[in-house]
Amino acid sequence: MSADRIDRQSPLPFYAQLKQLLIARLEHEWAAGTRLPGEVALCERYGVSRTVVRQALDELEAEGRIVRRKGQGTFAAVRKVDESLFQSLTGLYEDVTARGGTLRSVVRQQELVPAPAEVAAELDLAEGAPVLCLERLRYANGEPWVLARTYLPPDVAPGLLTENLGEQSLYGLLEDKYGVELDHGRRLVEAVPASPAIADALGLRPRDPVLLLRSTAWNTEGRPVEHFIAYHRGDRSRFQVHLRRHTRRPAPVPGMLVHTDEPDPVARGEVTADPPE
Repeated sequence: MSADRIDRQSPLPFYAQLKQLLIARLEHEWAAGTRLPGEVALCERYGVSRTVVRQALDELEAEGRIVRRKGQGTFAAVRKVDESLFQSLTGLYEDVTARGGTLRSVVRQQELVPAPAEVAAELDLAEGAPVLCLERLRYANGEPWVLARTYLPPDVAPGLLTENLGEQSLYGLLEDKYGVELDHGRRLVEAVPASPAIADALGLRPRDPVLLLRSTAWNTEGRPVEHFIAYHRGDRSRFQVHLRRHTRRPAPVPGMLVHTDEPDPVARGEVTADPPE
């Protein structure tokens, strides 16, 4: 298959070749929201039948690379941001920038607050003890992606109240400036309907599905030093889960994917960590 042409000598089916050619153009030529050429134009451009074009487009749509709108045409979809859910303790800033994306934050809250019950339990503090609360609306590639509220014990990073956290990694700052050595973490993710406030912040409609991620990180001394609650746009995010088969059934450990029929308090709408109003 030569550059942007169907290789008629290749054993690869025409639709598969066309799909790869279109993916290349989606990645390097057509930005999100760009209207693609129509089916007839693609038939003429690549010298293939309409059946071939439709099969290629069907697969691209199933993979979320394009969006078809009745009466309007076919458009390049907004790319989803991949995030590591298990096995590696990274922040959103590191996940996005590692894949060539851009991330900035609008800091909505940066102050000491009394620790809510859930936060106090996660950080091994007394309920009502002062904690640093950092609320940020995160924009990935120019779009609102995540509304996150992070809690830290004040002594972990004493100067964090005055840091500019608009365009830098919190984890990187904790490690490089404050000497916090992060060791491991536990993360829980589930789908929940967006409240009116969260929907407004993320550019969604109330009750649109969002991914709720709750995370706690421990340092190398075994102390919990950070807990966050983050609402991710379901249409813009996806999580990578790395699995490993064990020869025997292991006991659940932090970072494992566990199935349960037990309803979670968050699934019942009983979030106790004061999500953003």
